[in-house]
Amino acid sequence: MPDASEKLDALSTHGARLLNRRSFLGHASSGLGAIALAALLEEQGGLAAAETTRSAPGAVRPDIDPARPYLARRPHFEPAARNVIVVQCVGALSHIDTFDYKPELIKRHGQPLPGQEKLVSFQGENGNLVRPLWEFRPRGQCGKMISEMTPHIAELADDICFIHSLKSKSNAHGPGESFLTTGFTTDGFPGMGSWISYALGTENQDLPAFVAIEDPRGVPQTGANNWTSGFLPASFQGTPFSTTKPIRYLSRPSGVPARADTRVREVLRFLNESHAEKYPGDAELAARVASYELAARMQMSVPEAAAVDREPQHIRHLYGADDSDRIKAGFARNCILARRLIERGVRFVQLFNGAYASGGAVNWDAHNYIESQYNFHANVLDRPVAALLQDLKQRGLLENTLVVFCTEFGRMPMFQKGTFGRDHNPRGFTCWLAGAGVKQAFSYGATDEFGFRAVENVATVHDFHATILHLLGLDHERLTFYHNGIERRLTDVHGSVIRDVLALS
Repeated sequence: MPDASEKLDALSTHGARLLNRRSFLGHASSGLGAIALAALLEEQGGLAAAETTRSAPGAVRPDIDPARPYLARRPHFEPAARNVIVVQCVGALSHIDTFDYKPELIKRHGQPLPGQEKLVSFQGENGNLVRPLWEFRPRGQCGKMISEMTPHIAELADDICFIHSLKSKSNAHGPGESFLTTGFTTDGFPGMGSWISYALGTENQDLPAFVAIEDPRGVPQTGANNWTSGFLPASFQGTPFSTTKPIRYLSRPSGVPARADTRVREVLRFLNESHAEKYPGDAELAARVASYELAARMQMSVPEAAAVDREPQHIRHLYGADDSDRIKAGFARNCILARRLIERGVRFVQLFNGAYASGGAVNWDAHNYIESQYNFHANVLDRPVAALLQDLKQRGLLENTLVVFCTEFGRMPMFQKGTFGRDHNPRGFTCWLAGAGVKQAFSYGATDEFGFRAVENVATVHDFHATILHLLGLDHERLTFYHNGIERRLTDVHGSVIRDVLALS
């Protein structure tokens, strides 16, 4: 039988080195160190971060502690705005009748739209051109032409930056609303507020980072899809409530004694801590515990934050919260609530004006009787939103807060045949910005001479989103989340910042 040295001689140099005792122990110790390092990196998210960087060069994934997901985080660069309030007009507010003045439309009232004499749009054939039903006149020092439909907002023209050249991908409310909110026409994608709270967290650990305030008349067309976290961690889903629909279950059930409630919480805390010690890398458990702890803190913080009735009488009157119209008063109280939440450090507030599809009865979708329906809706919208801007400004909050006024698309410069209303128009519409980081008394882009389609400095909803993120110090191309093999973004693979609307620093 050959001895050990003869066996080694029969092997290749590489094989002999593997069977050498010293070499084996040396390689084994290095391998064990590498395994330990890999385990530590996985626990701390290091491996995931490296994978994200490889799959999307330049992507920056927020460093989030699952046990404290709401901690404020640094943006990509110095932000102009720290908080956002979105006023979302559900049902597609007509730009033709509010902010987009078209003298030629007035001049050609009753004539066919040139080149579109037999246009069939969302609900059928259209008739001839119809002038705005509310008179336009110059406003403020800037002389911006705004209609009488929203006289209180019109008075603040010197504070507003109008974007007149937006266009959408859809002419249907559900997909259009989703596109405006999430950047996609289909369901399942995170809302803008979820992306922002995911990136930046919030300043107040006792309140949600993202709050969605429902209209007193009901939820919007796509409901919770507007404030869903989609594929982002569930921690960043919006929390829906309003002054007319307070958050449920904040108080202890009447049949549960305080001592029993305390003991249950103590047992739950003990079980969670025991499990966390046994499985220290369980991020899902940490996230659940964080959500329970936030819910417990909200039992104390939300009643105080939502206490609109504690506002001075002159503030409630400014907003119209004391109005005899229950819906207007309810929306006004929601606007006060939005300001109170921003004042307390909530990062993103989504404030809805209008509810579900109803033939224009409870939202801006006026296909049949635009004049009577818009007179009612404008009365609900105008004074509270103007007061919100004024109140933020007088408190110094507008210096750090971006106010976004938006709707899913515009409406046609004609009436639908046989009706007194305007059909859907995704080809061109108006939204506006006010507050931190944007130019004042400024108008960007334009629709054609009839308000039919965007023709000058055309901007997409992706551009709109990229601009909002930029104002918060976020690069829309770097803010990503790896999901199902794709680095997802709020702006998909599109979008450019609308730099002309940014104020000079």
